[in-house]
Amino acid sequence: MSDQFPLTGISSMAIHAGDQKFGESSHLPPIYATSTFTFDTADQGMKRFAGQEDGYIYTRWGNPTFSVAEETIAALEAFNIKDKDGSPLKLKAFLHASGQAAMVTMFMSNLTAGDTILSHFSLYGGTHELMHKVMGQNGIKTIIADLRNLDIVEDTIKKNPSIKLVHIETPANPTIQCVDIDAVSKIAKQHGLIVTVDNTFATPYLQQPFLYDVDFVFHSTTKFLNGHGTAIGGVLLGKDLDFMNGKAYKWYKLLGGNSNAFDAFMLIVGMKTLEVRMERHCTNAVTVADFLVNHKAIEKVNYNGLAEHPDHAIAMKQMKHPGAMMSFELKGGLEAGKKFIDRLQMCVRAVSLGTVDTLISHPASMSHFGVARAQRLEYGITDGLIRMSVGMENVADILNDLDQALGGYAMA
Repeated sequence: MSDQFPLTGISSMAIHAGDQKFGESSHLPPIYATSTFTFDTADQGMKRFAGQEDGYIYTRWGNPTFSVAEETIAALEAFNIKDKDGSPLKLKAFLHASGQAAMVTMFMSNLTAGDTILSHFSLYGGTHELMHKVMGQNGIKTIIADLRNLDIVEDTIKKNPSIKLVHIETPANPTIQCVDIDAVSKIAKQHGLIVTVDNTFATPYLQQPFLYDVDFVFHSTTKFLNGHGTAIGGVLLGKDLDFMNGKAYKWYKLLGGNSNAFDAFMLIVGMKTLEVRMERHCTNAVTVADFLVNHKAIEKVNYNGLAEHPDHAIAMKQMKHPGAMMSFELKGGLEAGKKFIDRLQMCVRAVSLGTVDTLISHPASMSHFGVARAQRLEYGITDGLIRMSVGMENVADILNDLDQALGGYAMA
């Protein structure tokens, strides 16, 4: 897409941001299923290895199909954002084989032994384990605190001079708590800290963390960005282009967490419908949340679109819409959760999220099984908590399936 033709909407950006002239006049980007790339001459190879000439060398280091996906996501996250000089924000993105791989590159390129991460107490189970087990084994400590309480944020940073990075996951998985990105980022910047944000649940359509002076944004592209459950992926984005093209790129190459051309292609195709998908996901979610709030089998509904939710104001401040993710607690705890899951007829029993169909999981026995129960309960992930990624089906069918599954439990 020519820079001389400005795109004015998210859908146009998702469809055209990665446009370029492909071989044989291909409408869509080819799947470059190759491990390596050739050189015309020895001098050309030397220049590419020395960084003196642009061009691909080896797919672990980059691939043309990756580039289209990376450019599209970078354009979405930077859409209508200006840098400190008033120019359009420029971002660099690296596509990874999974969200976990992208997170490892993010942490390992920024932290060394003796550093500390400060993060929120409601996190995806894989993130929690990565921080405490993998990072911990490499001498990087993690402090978990309620980042919604700004006094705690300030006090924790002051008392722990080894904190180098603040990691925010908002909305958080699976409690759907929201952290004020702007407020936490301002405190962190006053202390010279790095700020990273997991934007998987919201996507750039609903939330753009780079508006709030954060340093890095991370996604599991497996989820809403792909939207169809067809490919695993992750992406790391940064605004310090020298760092991204230098140290971050070096770690990306050496850790070997690159994507592959087929999964990148599936992501590219999926992103083209991001806006229309998110609109349907979100409108369905509001109706589902209103239904669950009034159901006799439900103890509590965690959805930021509900006015009574404690993080409602924060969500409305930094998100265009509360989103498609929610969780709810069943009366009856663990056994009630398992019975409810078993009675579902249309909604899909599966971990993951962001696909066109409604996915329902039981964190205590699934995604957060590896988190110690005491910690899980402390973070609000109770035995009866159900996580729901509201899909794009006709909402009446979603409600009917939930009602029969809940009604079966209520009559047991």
